[in-house]
Amino acid sequence: MSVFVSAEALHERIQTGKKHTILAALWEFKEGKAWSKFQSEHIPTALFCEPASQLAGMPGRANGRNPMPHIDVVNQAVKQWGIEPGRPTYIYDTGNGLFAARAWFVLRWAGIEDVHIVDGGFAAWDAADLPTVAGPGNVVVPREVEISPDHLPLASIEQVRDFHGTLLDARSKRRFEGRREILDLRAGHIPGAINLPVSELFNEIGESSEVKVKSPEEIRARLAEVGITEDTDPASVIVYSGSGNHSALLLAAMDHAGLPVVTHYVGGWSQWAADNRNPIEVDV
Repeated sequence: MSVFVSAEALHERIQTGKKHTILAALWEFKEGKAWSKFQSEHIPTALFCEPASQLAGMPGRANGRNPMPHIDVVNQAVKQWGIEPGRPTYIYDTGNGLFAARAWFVLRWAGIEDVHIVDGGFAAWDAADLPTVAGPGNVVVPREVEISPDHLPLASIEQVRDFHGTLLDARSKRRFEGRREILDLRAGHIPGAINLPVSELFNEIGESSEVKVKSPEEIRARLAEVGITEDTDPASVIVYSGSGNHSALLLAAMDHAGLPVVTHYVGGWSQWAADNRNPIEVDV
């Protein structure tokens, strides 16, 4: 099955009664608001996933805004969600794909293989007029599942400093060029990086937050422009964004298109820019 699945396909699966886990990876600026929204309306059988506490470690200048969580945190969450071998996991967010992709990457990094993203998220589900439910979500019997870190490759800031392969920046062109930066301490990009905004691999649907992944053929063609093909060595490419969310979405799109899941620098620009000893480039 592809990485991205449609809202309609997930609905059909729910109707069959087959075993699965559905996670709502929702985040809001205001603390508690995402949980309130989940309780008021969510996809049937879904469970709540808190990105800030379950998909990321402690933020700070040393490690970036959203560093990888400790494997023990992931292990506890996986048990609470009832994830187990042979039981596919489907993840959705509000519609932009960023937090669903973050959850996808963390679970794959921890060794969970059968993980999928709902294409267009809750916005697509709502647009299709599919049923929703309210409340705290399904009651789950915690399950024992063996997980371990590093099933997908990660890069440290030290490795990025010494890297001589292809360094891919998944942020918007304006942030890459240093024309706009409201999240991190300095504007610009890591010297030598190539910009491939992840938005180029998705289609915006209407005026909502819904974005849907482009075809595998379109994704492969765009990645080929920066020298990435099915034969690319994952260790020869490092992808980053601000703090690992846009880059996770890019990696998910690459995997969806049959391309290798290359190395991920999760600390990203937020970690790099926080250390004044690190050089930067701007294109303004």
